[in-house]
Amino acid sequence: MVKGTGIVFKYSEYSEDGSEAQNRPALDGIDINIKKGEFVAILGRNGSGKSTLAKHFNALLLPAEGAVWVNGFNTMDEGSLWNVRQSAGMVFQNPDNQIIATVVEEDVAFGPENLGIDPKEIRRRVEEALNAVQMADHRRSAPHNLSGGQKQRVAIAGVLAMRPNCIILDEPTAMLDPLGRKEVIDTVMRLNREEGITIILITHFMEEAAKADRIVVMDEGRIAMSGTPREVFSHPMNMKRLGLDAPQATELVSEINVELEKLELPLLPIDILTMDEALEAVAARAKPGASPGRRAPKEPPKRSENIIEIKNLTFIYNEGTAFEKKALDDISLNIKKGEFIGIIGHTGSGKSTLIQHMNALIKPVSGQVLLDGEDVFADKGRMKSIRQRVGLVFQYPEHQLFEMTVFKDVAFGPSNMGLPDAQVKERVERALSAVGLGEDVCEKSPFDLSGGQKRRAAIAGVLAMQPDVLILDEPTAGLDPKGRDEILEQIRLMHENLNITVILVSHSMEEIAAHVERVIVANKGKVALTGTPEEVFSHVQELEQMGLAAPQAAYLCQKMRDMGWDAPEGVFSTQDARDVIMPLLA
Repeated sequence: MVKGTGIVFKYSEYSEDGSEAQNRPALDGIDINIKKGEFVAILGRNGSGKSTLAKHFNALLLPAEGAVWVNGFNTMDEGSLWNVRQSAGMVFQNPDNQIIATVVEEDVAFGPENLGIDPKEIRRRVEEALNAVQMADHRRSAPHNLSGGQKQRVAIAGVLAMRPNCIILDEPTAMLDPLGRKEVIDTVMRLNREEGITIILITHFMEEAAKADRIVVMDEGRIAMSGTPREVFSHPMNMKRLGLDAPQATELVSEINVELEKLELPLLPIDILTMDEALEAVAARAKPGASPGRRAPKEPPKRSENIIEIKNLTFIYNEGTAFEKKALDDISLNIKKGEFIGIIGHTGSGKSTLIQHMNALIKPVSGQVLLDGEDVFADKGRMKSIRQRVGLVFQYPEHQLFEMTVFKDVAFGPSNMGLPDAQVKERVERALSAVGLGEDVCEKSPFDLSGGQKRRAAIAGVLAMQPDVLILDEPTAGLDPKGRDEILEQIRLMHENLNITVILVSHSMEEIAAHVERVIVANKGKVALTGTPEEVFSHVQELEQMGLAAPQAAYLCQKMRDMGWDAPEGVFSTQDARDVIMPLLA
């Protein structure tokens, strides 16, 4: 279906005067062969060449050396470009960047129309494509009113309507809530199994990759590993070395085996991909009459003084028009000084709208937002100081980078505050240190940094204004596992060392459970639940009905209880799950 031999591709880099300075190899002699009907997952850290390779599969990029054949057509042959792009359709990370029409069925029809297909055939294809992704009931909906998962399925339908033999998906679930991720992956698997469509999936979610027939792991423009999911994930140390993870079940078994090895006891099989498989392996080895380990519940710090108070907050987008949508509906909540808050909710639940009210970027239709007891909207002249005190880091904050050097970018905020140069320099150095970046990056272009470093530099730019509250909207979205872990560790250290209030918005239940003191669950513009992670994640059925989930370790303990073991509540990490399971085996 897709074959690449000796693919070399280089991005040009330019010096400050605009002349070409050097060529940076992005792909270096890649050989790959993907069979018809195969489901292949491509993994790799940010910058490893995954997306560059994918763009060669439908001739968005052409190799500098080597060749790529798609369904027998050479991508270097200009006369074959239409055939190549009909054969291999591409779905990008953000569906909003692909959807162009104002009605779902018109958007799905766009591709076939550009191929010059007969109108009757287009209608038939649109119908079939929408049915294939289970979106036929939304054919006359406006795309902007759909959830993230629904939008992504519309984007897939738009590719399907062109009747490709292969669909390439570049991190299609990176921006989605747990239900949206499941919807997209279930759709992809159904198209592969039932329609025989070749699937090439780029992802940073190891559980998604575990569903593929084959995994290709890339590193520095080359293929570092290749094999079935069980073969690839059976080498967790190799994956860590490449900046990646294994599925959580595989990591759990690996951690248990480290402990069993210390005790000189037989090990569990390492080629395990799901929590069900892990539990089966534990049950087969468990000592009769043994009881699981216990876990002492975490006691959150006692905090009394409010820094942000939200009272009866309501906000409506496009009020008074046919597209009117109530995003926040009479929300009231308090956030304490020094708290580490997590906000979760399905795509479209109102999370981003809520946090943009906290630093006065959006003005409510009704209700109040108080900062230290003062209404943030009462005096327009105070807006600048409000935004200095409540720092907001948007999703994909590296898109906010714009200066020639990292130092200038981080200095931009404090310089605009009118501070003297010596104080600006001190703030920049302190902010870079807080996010784990040294002086060696100061004179580098921010665009020469890795994905994780760019994100930390962007966060430093907000920290340099020394806010009392730091709000982070999906700060790990799109990062590889190593970059994700680095960012989360820096956020934890900032909270501990700078004594600031941190509000973390995330679609990762594991991230929220591991780091925050209190969770706020948004649903349909309201606060549905709030409490400690233990309290919130005990409402598993309610969360699932809202398009969310509990951490995987919590499901494992629930299944252990169903099997008759007295497994504790409040287990969210593989480390905690390991400590619960070890007494059954040792």
